[in-house]
Amino acid sequence: MKNINVGELRWNVVDQGVGQPLLLIHGFPLDHTMWQFQIEDLSRDFRIIAPDLRGFGASDSNDAPMSMADFADDLARLLTALDVDSPVNICGLSMGGYIAWEFWHRHPQRLSRLILCDTRAAADNTETQNTRRSTAERVLRDGTDFLARMMIPKLFDQETLAQKSALVEATRQVLLGTNPVAIAAALNGMAEREDATDWLPEIRIPALLLCGVSDSITPAEEMQQIAETMPDSQYVTIPQAGHMAPLENPQVCNRALRDFLGA
Repeated sequence: MKNINVGELRWNVVDQGVGQPLLLIHGFPLDHTMWQFQIEDLSRDFRIIAPDLRGFGASDSNDAPMSMADFADDLARLLTALDVDSPVNICGLSMGGYIAWEFWHRHPQRLSRLILCDTRAAADNTETQNTRRSTAERVLRDGTDFLARMMIPKLFDQETLAQKSALVEATRQVLLGTNPVAIAAALNGMAEREDATDWLPEIRIPALLLCGVSDSITPAEEMQQIAETMPDSQYVTIPQAGHMAPLENPQVCNRALRDFLGA
């Protein structure tokens, strides 16, 4: 792990391996450890950069409101701080995917290939926006216990929940330990995020879309439709996985990543 100063904040980041850079953007409300199997395997052939986003994990927070565009700009500054000058491959899951869309929109010259896992392009509807805002208020008032109880059953495939209890519990502990202020800021940021649907036909760099077959948060059919709208994309359904496909079935995910990246 490295501690990197980015502006006034200190970031916690894995920077491991050599080769073309692959930036991994974790989902909500987790940290870099959700990529543990990708870091272990892919760092043999790539330079893996896996940060804790602002306010998450062991990275600092300044308690400011955070949009998906703010997170994307943070990552561009982080790459500069790490002396990464060449275009990078980006892989984002769920909220990390929302940030990846914004990174393409705001920093296209810094992007080589785009990988989206278990995410969506459309903005929230009014009902979902209101749910995110009320959840943000509640987590500031009541803490993270209720959020863990609510989210964990939705994150994983039933087989994962039944057979990989240590993995599920480790994820629950990360969620419980996440700063409520950062959680609230991210919830409000997701509620206000741009609709990326109109951007899809303009994304002409190579793209890979992965989705767990049992994902109840982002259905596989929705991600397949996104892939069909993008000019240069591939779509892969990940078996025996829900919303956390890279963590639940890393063998299949890593093989798809290697095939796509040419390793």
